[in-house]
Amino acid sequence: MANFAENRKAYFNYDILEKITAGLELLGFEVKSVRAGRMSLDGSYAIVRGGEAFLVGAAVTPLQPKNVMPGYDERRPRKLLLTKKEIARLAGLESKQGLTLVPISVYNIGRKIKLDLGVGRGKKKADKRTSIRKRETAREIDRTLKNT
Repeated sequence: MANFAENRKAYFNYDILEKITAGLELLGFEVKSVRAGRMSLDGSYAIVRGGEAFLVGAAVTPLQPKNVMPGYDERRPRKLLLTKKEIARLAGLESKQGLTLVPISVYNIGRKIKLDLGVGRGKKKADKRTSIRKRETAREIDRTLKNT
């Protein structure tokens, strides 16, 4: 199982309440690009509209730019492959105030490319400061233990 892309700021900007695994609907050359590690999840999110789930804002830069169809948008919305039951549940969670569907990582299971979605609530500035403080104190403790 290879990890192709990761949203590093997801855990910093959001309190992730639960994780859901979804498939991604990609074009052929996009699959090659994702497997080559040319996907970015920065600033992306998922939405549920019309009984379907979409990944919005994720960039897949082409592996071979000259072999791409004309008018290709690398940040186009991509359909998420989920069951109707999962989509209905996500729509209910998304409609709650303050909950967001955040992509966490893209990886493969066998030949299939999967996406981990996190249902999260945005952190306030003070929450981010406390997480930075915890991280810094953990680093200091590790440094002192390493030096002794």
